[in-house]
Amino acid sequence: MNPEENLYSQIADLLSRARLATTHAVNQTMVYTYYEIGRTILEDELNGDQRAEYGKQVLKNLSARLVKEFGKGFSVDNLERMKKFYSLYSPNSL
Repeated sequence: MNPEENLYSQIADLLSRARLATTHAVNQTMVYTYYEIGRTILEDELNGDQRAEYGKQVLKNLSARLVKEFGKGFSVDNLERMKKFYSLYSPNSL
């Protein structure tokens, strides 16, 4: 392998490893964030002693505000999934 090709290979390898590490870190952060969103919503519902219909309206309003500011991905269904994710993996459920 000529020196120029060797240099390219070394740099390409560094970039590939950096991309992989970045993807892993972002994924880990998003999982943690969704877990915490689920916890926050569930605790709010439990502390508020909310009725089911009132809770649905709160999630609908929350969803609309989050989508407006942070983009799609925060539908009522997704917020419900985040609550379920927390419920399934919280220390109390294990």
